[in-house]
Amino acid sequence: MTMSTTTGFALLALAVGFVACVSDLRSRRIPNVLTFGAALLALVFHGAVGGWNGLLTSAAGWFAGLALFLPFFLLGGMGGGDVKLLAALGALLGPADALWLAVYTSLIGGAMAIVVALCRGYLMTALRNVAAVIYHWCLVGPRPLAAMTLENSTAPRLAYALPIFCGTVVTLWLR
Repeated sequence: MTMSTTTGFALLALAVGFVACVSDLRSRRIPNVLTFGAALLALVFHGAVGGWNGLLTSAAGWFAGLALFLPFFLLGGMGGGDVKLLAALGALLGPADALWLAVYTSLIGGAMAIVVALCRGYLMTALRNVAAVIYHWCLVGPRPLAAMTLENSTAPRLAYALPIFCGTVVTLWLR
């Protein structure tokens, strides 16, 4: 893959991340047309540019992005749009970058969550909730704790496309 092609995929990933971020901040939703459209575009273009190897790399990036955040969705701690966004970005950037993107996103998201909890006077409650979830998991294994899922929680929410976008910027910057 040429440098201009790599740059093109990076710019597309930034554009997808930015649009998802704006949408998530405005409506708390990331449109399927954006995530699935970006993933399909990535698969098609990687296949056209890199042949079967490019297609397989893009597919591996999609699966890596999906696998890295899907457990958090299944446990009720993350929205489905966030998982699909990471998968789409993984399809654009490849599996290695999907891994780094998940790492940087998690670190940035954790820091942002602490700031939001501090600003809303929720930090001690959040820490007690984390302890309750860990205790629950020790007793019954990693299963959703109904009172602590996104669906049922009254906790302040973080539009997670923002840390994903920031994680994308850091991933591309540190490439």
